[in-house]
Amino acid sequence: MKAELSRLLLDLQDPHLVARFQQLCGVSGTFTRGEAEANGGGGERAGCARQRAAVSGGEAKGDRCNNNGVANGTPALSASAAAAAGETVATVKPLRRNSLTGDAGHEFHIGNRLLYYLFTCGTELGNELFYISFFPFLVWNVDAVVARRLIVVWVWVMYLGQCTKDVIRWPRPASPPVVKVEVFYNSEYSMPSTHAMSGTAVPLALLLLTHDRWEYPFLLGVALALSWCVLVCVSRIYMGMHSVLDVIAGFLYSLLILVVFSPALDMIDTFNLSCRYAPILIVSLHAGLGLFSFTLDKWSTSRGDTAQILGTGAGIAVASHLNYQLALIPDPPASMLPLQPPTLSFGLVGLCLLRFVLGVLILLATRAVMKALTIPLVCWLVGIPSGDVRKARQNMQVELPYRYIVYWTVGFSAFFLVPSFYFYIGLS
Repeated sequence: MKAELSRLLLDLQDPHLVARFQQLCGVSGTFTRGEAEANGGGGERAGCARQRAAVSGGEAKGDRCNNNGVANGTPALSASAAAAAGETVATVKPLRRNSLTGDAGHEFHIGNRLLYYLFTCGTELGNELFYISFFPFLVWNVDAVVARRLIVVWVWVMYLGQCTKDVIRWPRPASPPVVKVEVFYNSEYSMPSTHAMSGTAVPLALLLLTHDRWEYPFLLGVALALSWCVLVCVSRIYMGMHSVLDVIAGFLYSLLILVVFSPALDMIDTFNLSCRYAPILIVSLHAGLGLFSFTLDKWSTSRGDTAQILGTGAGIAVASHLNYQLALIPDPPASMLPLQPPTLSFGLVGLCLLRFVLGVLILLATRAVMKALTIPLVCWLVGIPSGDVRKARQNMQVELPYRYIVYWTVGFSAFFLVPSFYFYIGLS
């Protein structure tokens, strides 16, 4: 039983499984034979050995592995096969450079554009631009209570996931055979997938927080939450960023965190709003957690993201405390529950879009200004040259305060300054 479980886990971690799924979806690499052979000593040879051992009698009847490490005959859509079939094949590169090295990645072929755009959207559901838009939209237009508690879940899920990556230290799937459709996070460790964790925790927590608070078809909510979760999880395999095992572990880890934290959300939210010392305690706790995460082995983008997440959570907690004390965004009384969605009209949609667009522009401007001010200031304070920003940010003394301060300001602005601005101009 133990041996079978070990074999199953090894199979789920095999990069060739990722490569086969990518080719099934129409993704093929432009690897040279030299690149394939240079990386063929580990996963590729192991995959070929398993295939040879599976041949009856244990004899190797020819090498059935091509230079991408995928068995010939595997259902795959290579560029040449797609062209022969009359299908349009696009040659593209990753959308964003590697955040650590600046590497733009290698070109690859896309045989199914629909899946490419679908999974690109799916992976963006776990990226910064989505969260800097989604959470503020909830507080500006939908329900501040749900937004506050959802962010508590998101902060803890992402913090524990990022720290676990740096403790386990498993590398990303090897390329080749895997095609790196995305390279932005390629310098991080792999296990568990934090995209899978957030893609599981956010929709499921949103469902748990709203199903008794708002009137809507519960089955519709379940379908949307599961669709969101599956799309994000599968997109990480499609992008070549995670093995199947990374994604499964991230999904299960996120469920465990939800089970632990969900019963405490009401108590945490009440403490954040009403305790007079909550702002100081939360800011100090989040800064301390950031310092702990930065003591791990080497610099990676995951540590910067950890500081960013903690700073955002601390800023939102302080803003929520002020909102409560000043009654800027009052919570609806219990007698009004469950809430009914308002009737849609052009006026309501227009007002929501105006608040959303104006608010996001303010947040993006705030982030840009704070980045421009904070990096040179922190570098000057700690005595590190700021000419090469990427190199300067690889120092804990720069990256931790820079990320924490910038995103503390963004979180505080989203939940206090922007609602205050709306209140004074009559958009609240």
